[in-house]
Amino acid sequence: MKKQYLSAGMLLLASSLIFTACGTKETANKPSPSAAATKEAAAKETPGQATQNLLGTIKANGKIRIGTEGTYAPFTFHDKDGKLTGFDVEIAQEIAKKIGVQAEFIETKWDGMFAGLDSKRFDIVVNEVTIKEDRKVKYDFSDPYIVSKSVLIVHKDNKDIKKLTDLKGKKAGQSLTSNLTEIAKSNGAEIVQTDGFNQAIDLLLSKRIDATINDGLSYLDLKKQKPDVAIQVVDETKEASQSAVLLNKGNQELVDAVNVALADLKKDGTYLKISEKYFGQDVSK
Repeated sequence: MKKQYLSAGMLLLASSLIFTACGTKETANKPSPSAAATKEAAAKETPGQATQNLLGTIKANGKIRIGTEGTYAPFTFHDKDGKLTGFDVEIAQEIAKKIGVQAEFIETKWDGMFAGLDSKRFDIVVNEVTIKEDRKVKYDFSDPYIVSKSVLIVHKDNKDIKKLTDLKGKKAGQSLTSNLTEIAKSNGAEIVQTDGFNQAIDLLLSKRIDATINDGLSYLDLKKQKPDVAIQVVDETKEASQSAVLLNKGNQELVDAVNVALADLKKDGTYLKISEKYFGQDVSK
């Protein structure tokens, strides 16, 4: 009898273990309601996050990252106190205000500006970027915000260079990615790489180069600041160039927002005020 009771007890214990194991396995394979809900919510959120456009990201972050040189007076440079300022800097700040965010400037040498935009180090470039057909293949531009002519600048002691065609065989200081470099090359100049307007003028004053083709408005600003600087303009390009905000393609919402901001700046008088501050006239025409 004792043996029979023991065998029956063991049988009941074994049955209990089997049912317990089955129940555990079933529970493990069935997701909890909270886990299923979390997974479903994540699936719904992911597409929205993935498709958020750049303008939306900028507004969410509360800032727009702006590529600029900081060495190209009067457009983007540092004043005597070291503060970044200039025509382009102030225009960019006002664009940011119109969009409703803060302007964050990322100073970059001109020759690295396009690579910086490509790698998305900044959202836009505001740095007197000339609108060119070959650039429009890869990038988008805002509406133009400034119009200017380029000039041929030489040392005041120069006697040989009087027009662009006289550049043949001469050393011209130019930024390698600038459209002005092509003008110098087409006239037979030997190109000496520079980081911008200021360095080109320094090389010219020290007579390490013979000339530079650069922005006429930059030259006027320099002469206003330093009337006795030993340089002169001897020629200018026939066609005026238009500069605009540069953006990566695929961000039409941001392009539209920048264009609306520029139009508002002209309408409310802010643009004219900034333009007259640096140039004494409206430079949008």
